[in-house]
Amino acid sequence: MGILTDSLERAEATHFTRPMPRTAQKQMQYLVKQTKGTAAAASLLGISRRTVERYVKGQFKQPHRDLAERLANEVRKRWQPRVRDRAKKQAATTGGIIIDTRARLGFTAAPGTTDDPRLRPLTQGLPPAYAARLFDAHAAGATEQQLQDIVAEGLQEIYFKDRGRRAHGLQVDFTDIEYLDVDY
Repeated sequence: MGILTDSLERAEATHFTRPMPRTAQKQMQYLVKQTKGTAAAASLLGISRRTVERYVKGQFKQPHRDLAERLANEVRKRWQPRVRDRAKKQAATTGGIIIDTRARLGFTAAPGTTDDPRLRPLTQGLPPAYAARLFDAHAAGATEQQLQDIVAEGLQEIYFKDRGRRAHGLQVDFTDIEYLDVDY
């Protein structure tokens, strides 16, 4: 995963109304229910069907670290989909998103200007249109670079161009991301 993809998933998790199952048995039971069978869950996790059945029955209790991470990630992806959808819909229609980042931001501008790229901390709200584009691209399986381009365009239009009131023709470069957090 990438920085922006991970940040989107962390932002989704903040909207959960109930905690995820904690034990391997409960996580496996949930995953089997969501995938509609032990065979599908086993295929998803890369383990045998019998191993899935043993976790469901409670015969196996402690998965090795790699399996525990895969299991938790698959459960997290499927946990409370309606709550996620409601939060995304609100952000994409009325609320927008907040981007908090420290990255190298610079401009493609006229020669001789002082707009060289430099590390800048920036916290900026983006309107619902950019949130909708970001969520749609993420759901469609866009690459990390494509997601970063959407955020860069949003920062360019809202922060640097002040919604089209200044700096016409300015192109923002958004690279060397140290951290990036999304909130909605």
